[in-house]
Amino acid sequence: MRKTWIEDNRTWPSPAREDEGIALLAEVLRQSGGRVGLPSHAQTHLRMSLDDFGRLQKICALTFDNDRGIVAKLRTIKSPREVDKKSRACAIADRAFGRVGEIASSGTALSAVFRDIQKLLLDAGADWVPYLAGGAGADGYPDVISPADDRPLQPGDVLMLDTGAVHDGYFCDFDRNFAIGHATAAQATAHSRLIAATHAGLEAARPGTRACDPWRTMAGIVSDGEDRGRLGHEIGMQLTEGLSVMAEDPTVLCPGMVLTLEPTVELISGGLMVHEENILITDGKPTALSQVRPGNCPLSRRACRRSPRRQCRQVARLIGNKQKKGRALSSAIVQQGGMMVKRCAVTVMSRR
Repeated sequence: MRKTWIEDNRTWPSPAREDEGIALLAEVLRQSGGRVGLPSHAQTHLRMSLDDFGRLQKICALTFDNDRGIVAKLRTIKSPREVDKKSRACAIADRAFGRVGEIASSGTALSAVFRDIQKLLLDAGADWVPYLAGGAGADGYPDVISPADDRPLQPGDVLMLDTGAVHDGYFCDFDRNFAIGHATAAQATAHSRLIAATHAGLEAARPGTRACDPWRTMAGIVSDGEDRGRLGHEIGMQLTEGLSVMAEDPTVLCPGMVLTLEPTVELISGGLMVHEENILITDGKPTALSQVRPGNCPLSRRACRRSPRRQCRQVARLIGNKQKKGRALSSAIVQQGGMMVKRCAVTVMSRR
C-alpha cells in the first residue's frame, strides 16, 4: 500500500482473534469525526462480520449512514487511466481469441478448450482469469453458465467463449463465437442478427440517453417482445457493476461509463447464441474497447486443416491467391453459409 498514492497507512498483525483491526479503525474514524457513510445499495457489501460492525459502532460512537451513492458515482465514471487499463484488458482478450484456432478443432473436448483459453489469456498478458464461460453445439448452446464437460467438438458446432480477464485490477468482459469446420445456415442467421443488434446498440448508447434505450434498440432486433432480460451491464473493477442494459433501468448514460452490449438470440431448436462487446461512453459516438466484430464467425484453424482439399482450393480461388501450394494465407476471408469465415489457413492444399 505504501507504493500507492495513499500516504497514511496503518497496519496491525493479522489474524488477531480478539481484535481484527476494529480498535484501529475506530481510532481513525474518531479522528475524522462527523457521520460515516457506508455504501448500502445493490452490489455492495460490508466486508466485516456483523459482530465486528456492532463493536465498531459502539467504540467510535459516531453516526453511520448511507453514503448517498458517493462511491457508486466515483466508480461509474472512469478516469483516462482507468479506461487505459480496461483497453489493455480487452486487447489481451482479443489476442487470446485470435489464437483459438490453435486449441479448438473437431474432436477437442470442450473442457480442454476451457483450460487452454485460460493459458492463452495468461500468455497474452492477463494477470488472472477469474471468470470464464462458454458453450458449444450444432443448435447453439443450451446456456452460457454451465461448467464445460468432456464432450468433443463436432463439425458444424458453434463454439462460444466468454472471458472476464483482469489486467491491473480491471476487467474485460466479452465473448466470441467460432464455427467448427463450417457454419450452418441457422448459426449464420443468428450470428448476423447478433452483430446487427450490437452495432445498433452501439449507435444508440449516446450520452444523455438511458440504459434502457440501447436495450430497446437491441431487443427489437433479437426478440419480438418486452420479456427479453438484461442485454449488457456496466463493468470496471468488478465484472458486473452499476447499471444494467435492460428495460427497467432508467440510468442516464454519461461520458466515462464503460458498458458491455450483450444481445442474445434463441434459435428455433431452443439453443442460444450470444455476442458481447465492451464500449466506452464518450461525448459523441461510443468508443469500442474490444474489437467489434463485423458479420463473421472465425473458423477454427485446426478444423480448416481437416477440411477437404477441394474446399481449400475454393478458398484460394475466391480470394484470388496466386501463391504456390503449401504456402499459408494469414487472413483469407470467404463467404460460407451466410457467415463470414475468417483466418482460414490453406496450407492443406499441399496435402494429397
